[in-house]
Amino acid sequence: MILNAFTVFHVVLSLIGIGSGVVVIYGLTKARALPGWTKLFLATTAATSVTGFFFPFNGFTPALALGVLSLVVLLIASLALYRHRLLGGWRRTYAITVVIAFYFNVFVLVVQLFRRVPALKAMAPTQSEPPFQIAQLAVLLLFAVIGIRAATAKPQRGLVP
Repeated sequence: MILNAFTVFHVVLSLIGIGSGVVVIYGLTKARALPGWTKLFLATTAATSVTGFFFPFNGFTPALALGVLSLVVLLIASLALYRHRLLGGWRRTYAITVVIAFYFNVFVLVVQLFRRVPALKAMAPTQSEPPFQIAQLAVLLLFAVIGIRAATAKPQRGLVP
């Protein structure tokens, strides 16, 4: 019962992180400051990674590795934003790390969709089949394009929240 409630909490955090991430990424590609959305994205994405460590696991899993990587990327993004105020190369560093953190969330979303949605699970029951691989490749390519756009967007006045 407690594990089910905790799972719901973790999923809600993740979905809020993904939803706010869409807004933040849009702002990045337009070089616009969205301080409230940015704080929500960074906080819920970090909380998603942290809560992921509290699920029962045996050994060090790929999910745990992704959680650690996500927290490292979020730390760099937060330092770029709040300590270095996006000055100089820190704006590009921030854009890249935010896109990576958001990609990690969407990567896990695709994994979970293929695990939980019956039609998708039927197409790729072990997640090694072409439909799963194609979906993940499409997500990766989309985020590569978004990352380039976000990293090269010309900053406008007031970009720093």
